[in-house]
Amino acid sequence: MRSDRKKPKSDLRNYYTVFLQLGMVAVLLIFIVAMKVEFVAEKPNTDLTEEQEVTKMEDIVQTKQEETPPPPPRPQVPVEVPNDEIIEDQSIDLDAEMSLDEPLDMPPPPEEEDDGEDFFVAVENMPKLKGGLAGLQKQIEYPEMARKAGIEGRVIIQFVVTENGNVENPRVIRGIGGGCDKEALRVVKKAEFQPGRQRGKPVRVQYSLPITFQLQN
Repeated sequence: MRSDRKKPKSDLRNYYTVFLQLGMVAVLLIFIVAMKVEFVAEKPNTDLTEEQEVTKMEDIVQTKQEETPPPPPRPQVPVEVPNDEIIEDQSIDLDAEMSLDEPLDMPPPPEEEDDGEDFFVAVENMPKLKGGLAGLQKQIEYPEMARKAGIEGRVIIQFVVTENGNVENPRVIRGIGGGCDKEALRVVKKAEFQPGRQRGKPVRVQYSLPITFQLQN
């Protein structure tokens, strides 16, 4: 009796593997079919040929501003001027006798303005350097500083030649440095001149001298 009851169960267990394989095959087929089906979304039918609104461009008319001319000026109102003044006639005596012997009454000449300078810039006879400029150049001692630095050039000294021919207030108006300016002043202070003359009289005259510094090759 027991052996008869267990037989059907043993038969069903033998088919488990078959059912499992069939189920897997069925699932696989369903998956393959699902992959091949195309899902097409419904697209709304849009008619692109609809008429679009046409916008018309209106021409812009430029307005011109009319320039109004300015109002005319007001006429000047005449003003009455009293005409009561009497102009006296001046009589000119053309028959008056003129004496050439009598001195004429002339206004005095204008006084010369004193500008504070007591010397002339240009006179009839200008001052002359005694011994000449070449003799003055021989007294120059070339400064050692300028020699080492290779400084060359011309120093201009301005001064006043007095009535006695002496040099007064010498100053450098153009220098080159390196001790040359001081050396030029030293030499010019010792210079002697024949004084300048104006109308035959010795006068004070402003004068300038160029002192040249040149190295020997």
